[in-house]
Amino acid sequence: MSADHIGRTDIDRTDPEAAIAEAAKAYSNWGRWGEDDVLGTLNFLDEAKRREGAALIRDGVSFSLSQAFDMDGPQKGWRRRTNPVHTMLATGTDAALGGQGFPHGFGGADDVIAMPLQCSTQWDGLGHIFDHGKAWNGRPAEKVVTCEGDLVTGIEHMASHVAGRGVLLDVGLVIGQDGELPDGFAITEEHLTETAASHGVTVGRGDLVLVRTGRLARARHEGWGDYAGGPAPGLSFSTAGWLHRSEIAGIATDTWGFEVRPNEFDHAFQPLHQVAIPHIGLLIGEMWDLDALAAHCAADGRYEFWLTAAPLPITGSVGSPVNPIAVK
Repeated sequence: MSADHIGRTDIDRTDPEAAIAEAAKAYSNWGRWGEDDVLGTLNFLDEAKRREGAALIRDGVSFSLSQAFDMDGPQKGWRRRTNPVHTMLATGTDAALGGQGFPHGFGGADDVIAMPLQCSTQWDGLGHIFDHGKAWNGRPAEKVVTCEGDLVTGIEHMASHVAGRGVLLDVGLVIGQDGELPDGFAITEEHLTETAASHGVTVGRGDLVLVRTGRLARARHEGWGDYAGGPAPGLSFSTAGWLHRSEIAGIATDTWGFEVRPNEFDHAFQPLHQVAIPHIGLLIGEMWDLDALAAHCAADGRYEFWLTAAPLPITGSVGSPVNPIAVK
């Protein structure tokens, strides 16, 4: 893909503040599901959509879409995000030496893990991002998320909802070279619709959309490098309208930050997040492993499937690890 395709939009790079304000006003879902709503776009994923998704299971083959949760992950400590630290509380050695105090030869092992909730494959909750001090549905950020956690839109509210029709858009395959997009490539609405047409799928209300860029595949053969927070392909800020208009329930990518990095403005940080989460109420997933699923979809030509990706019901959290399972 030639360099002139990278970031080609009509965005005024010099004025992120105005662009964010305009998009926030145009694509707001505040009040759409009532003033007490805690689900955002997951409201689009109803019982009928789940039945539609379940009917896509034909072969029973399943794919975990999760990266590993271990100390060899991509995190480098930025904003205290570290890789998981896994330690043992009881081991086979303890059992073999008779130090556990159980009768009749009984022994066991226990372990503990300490990690930021967004250090590997995860969902961003609705309390994760604010716009000028406002959280999802127009609530004051300081009254939503405190030192006690997200008191209103904690991700535990979503735990029973994230299961339905999944759609893979392998933009890396359709638009990129050798299955990958270059860093800084801004995926536009046109790229998404072209990819969907190439795959023979439609995207609409209640869908859980997975966008593969190939960035994780590159990290696998080049090393993590700046995967966590560095340059990457991702969604263009200009896709905010599509994200709102399509009425999808959620969207996830194989990148650290979901949107293109560097961002498309001269001085900005994750502006699409600033519209998508607090204003659209969109469920966003990051660092998903889509490669094995993508290979299977390319082989059989079917890019839709049953997807279940429930967050852990961690009370008051603004994000959650997840092990998404796609079944075809």
